[in-house]
Amino acid sequence: MENSRFAVISDSSCDLPDELTAAKEITVVPFYVSFDGETYKKEGTEIGIREFYREMVEQPGVYPKSSMPSIQDYVDVFQPFAQARIPVLCICITTKFSGSMQSALNAKEMVLSQYEDAQIEVIDATVNTVLQGLFVLEAVSMREEGMTLTEAAAALDEIKESGRIFFTIGSMDYLQHGGRIGKVAGAAASVLGIRPIITLKQGEIFPSGISRSRRKSIDKVIALLLDYLKENGRPMSSYRFTIGFGYDRDEAVLFKEQVLAALRTGGYEMEDAWINQIGATIAVHTGPYPLGIGIIRRHKKERQGE
Repeated sequence: MENSRFAVISDSSCDLPDELTAAKEITVVPFYVSFDGETYKKEGTEIGIREFYREMVEQPGVYPKSSMPSIQDYVDVFQPFAQARIPVLCICITTKFSGSMQSALNAKEMVLSQYEDAQIEVIDATVNTVLQGLFVLEAVSMREEGMTLTEAAAALDEIKESGRIFFTIGSMDYLQHGGRIGKVAGAAASVLGIRPIITLKQGEIFPSGISRSRRKSIDKVIALLLDYLKENGRPMSSYRFTIGFGYDRDEAVLFKEQVLAALRTGGYEMEDAWINQIGATIAVHTGPYPLGIGIIRRHKKERQGE
């Protein structure tokens, strides 16, 4: 019989707080981040997220870079579980954004060459940041319910297409610098003071509108959430949901209240919402002021009451 007590591993794009990963027994493989292009530090261990954002805010003309976990980073994490004969479920940031999954797959082959009976399942989350965190927490829920590694991998594959991030940013500068938008579009947006509204789904980012003010861009983000819920016709209890923010937590708290009020007005029952900070892996592309919503459908057993 397949062991149902599998390890849950994620790269640090999941942006889950340390106390939660410790409590839920989630192993995190960190990305690296650099402000000078030469010295790279492990996200979350060698440089804290608050320190990272502070440097971004204090050095507005400096664009940090991120680097994916190495093959050896994954080998070092997989190997002890293989030795202990504990199955591994490894969840990686969308392959459209990073080669982290390829590092994990290469590490898997290296570990299997030494431990032929090791069970290691590597999954493309097709999402990132706080939404990847929700996806990882779904995997933990499946483990707690007694699902096997094979069952959990199949159930995660079923829900991943439902994941969405609706968000806005402070300016186009970081997206432009990172090549996520055309330079011409970025230059025009900077001159006009335009703030984009963006949807992430199925591993890619899509433009969902523009606005001339932060307030209006936030209103449009909330409207995208309500449209998504209406289109899918499910109660809020069917979803995991979070507010994602960058440097400004106070703004995130106010945004949460706006979101909850809009949900109640729309007929959706939601008493509170989790607020989670977006990590360095994504913030190098968005800048210090991303703000948005992550939502993903719960797996079938959690949705039985809908």
